[in-house]
Amino acid sequence: MIKTPIRRISLEEFLQLPETKPASEYIDGEIFQKPMPQGKHSRLQGKLVTTVNSVVEPGKIALAFPELRCTFGGRSTVPDVAVFAWERIPVDEKGNIANVFNTYPDWTIKILSPEQSTTKVTKNILHCLNHGTSLGWLIDPEEYCVLVYPPHQQLIFLENEEDILPVPDLVSDLNLTLGQLFAWLKL
Repeated sequence: MIKTPIRRISLEEFLQLPETKPASEYIDGEIFQKPMPQGKHSRLQGKLVTTVNSVVEPGKIALAFPELRCTFGGRSTVPDVAVFAWERIPVDEKGNIANVFNTYPDWTIKILSPEQSTTKVTKNILHCLNHGTSLGWLIDPEEYCVLVYPPHQQLIFLENEEDILPVPDLVSDLNLTLGQLFAWLKL
């Protein structure tokens, strides 16, 4: 994330600011702008959203959203992919998906960009886990590895093509290996 030189502001003040492209996140009174997604990041993000939704949307189990602002626990962050259990998706007065998600995702997925700090991304994943998220992934397309963050457990480091990526229970029908994930980058 690129730190924007801005005075410390409240979460409420931050949420009144216009959205930026790429998105900005609010963490501990400061604003950080996410890096612009590049090719590998965009491809993995698009395929993950499509693949997860192909498994969970028909049965109204969950939905995966790309670049969705999630505000909870004093932070406002934008996971690369946020997956919500169907019954937890906020709706408006008409029963449509709400624009504002003031809650944690059930599964948060971050895709590391070359200029991003692994530590800052990890802090966001841990924030999600501390507020109810059931699983976090940190995908590193340059290193061809995935760090899996289960709640209250040791971090899992996956680097072998045959490694099966752990998923939350609500997405238990999704079977994906590390090799399949990174094969999406091949043309």
